[in-house]
This record gives sequence, C-alpha cells and structure tokens, in this order.
Amino acid sequence: MNADSTKSWQAVQAEVLRRIRDREWKPGEQIPYEAELARELGCSRTTVNRALRAVAEDGLLERRRRAGTRVALHPVRKARLNIPVIRVEIEDRGLAYSYNLISRAEELPPPAVRTRLQSPLDRKMLHVRGLHRADGRPYALEDRWIDPEAVPDVQKADFTQISPNEWLVLNVPFGGGDIAFSAVEAGPVEAEALDCPPGAALFVTERTTWRGSRMLTTVQLLFAPRYRLHTRI
Repeated sequence: MNADSTKSWQAVQAEVLRRIRDREWKPGEQIPYEAELARELGCSRTTVNRALRAVAEDGLLERRRRAGTRVALHPVRKARLNIPVIRVEIEDRGLAYSYNLISRAEELPPPAVRTRLQSPLDRKMLHVRGLHRADGRPYALEDRWIDPEAVPDVQKADFTQISPNEWLVLNVPFGGGDIAFSAVEAGPVEAEALDCPPGAALFVTERTTWRGSRMLTTVQLLFAPRYRLHTRI
C-alpha cells in the first residue's frame, strides 16, 4: 500500500482487515507497533490508533497496554445496535407516523430508575411518556427519564412537536450505553395505551445512555403485539 492511498483511518482499517483476511498477520501473532505502521502507511499515529481501535471493537484484534496488539486467536464478531429513530423506522415500512405526548413532569425517579441513572436520592429527573403510532395504530409506548443537569437543553424541547427519542438522537451526543430485551404481559395501563387485551405479550427494550461518567437518559419502550425487531450482524 503506497503512502498516497492512505488519507483516512477508514483506509488504514481496510488495509488492516486485508492483512488479517489474507493471513499476512496470522491468528495470535503480534502486529507492528502503531509508529511503525504509521511510517509504512504514510499517515499519522493517531490515524493508525483510530483504525486499530475500530478493528478491535469488531473483535478481530486484542489490544493490551504494554503488551502490544495481536490478531485475535479466536475472533468473535460483535453485533452493533444503533439507536433507532422510531419515526424513521415506521416510515421506512411505508406507514404514516404520529406521536402523542402523554405526560411531562419533573419527578423523583423510582429506585430502579435512580440506580440506572446513578442519581442522588433528592435529584428530580424529567419524566416523559408518549405514544408512537403507525397509520394511527399504537406502535410503541415510550417511558423515559432524562437528567436535566446532564442535558440542560431538554428544558426547551417541545415534545408536542417531536418525540424525546428523535430529539435526543438529533441533539445529544452520547459515548456509550447498554440495552436489555425482555417480554412482559400488558397490564391495564399498557393495554389501554397499546389497544391490546390485558395479559397480551409485549416486547420490551430498556436502554440507558451516557457520556463519559454522566448518565443522560434511560428509557423503557413497550411495543404493541406482533412487533418484530430487525437488525444486522
């Protein structure tokens, strides 16, 4: 690979992947140091570092401080889930989207939410509930808590015009998060909101996102019966 062809970390990433795929770098073998690769590929060490981090995040490299970087002996491909904008998800299915704000208030969160947000006992959070619809039918019930100290601009957000889901994706960068999937039986409140019989099986996602050490928001999404999750690996 000549120096002129490496202009971005993505190009370095592609070259690293090629060397792993073609067994130029064999499983378990230590690869050249970042400075050496930067000289060889005609780019900065920062660019090499960004590329190697991306490949490591995909499970193909093992990086250890002071021990260098090795090709993974038993690579595990990792699935990535992006935070979806529910409006886009619905419209991509050819359906008309709408959102109804149910409630918005600053409240003390219950213990489970307070634990996820790592908030003090006396700190109030913004609690927003709303219903996403597809072609007029209930699609997902969004029950969200937001830390207004971590996301101060949320106080100016008009959630009668845009859902918290979409507003946060568009306006608030995050550094990481975790997500859990489960199923529950619809209680009276959920059954009324989602227009389904009490006891109906509902698919549930619970997601918490953060930036640095600061928790931003946690949300529970309950989807109407017959919802299917689509993702790629």
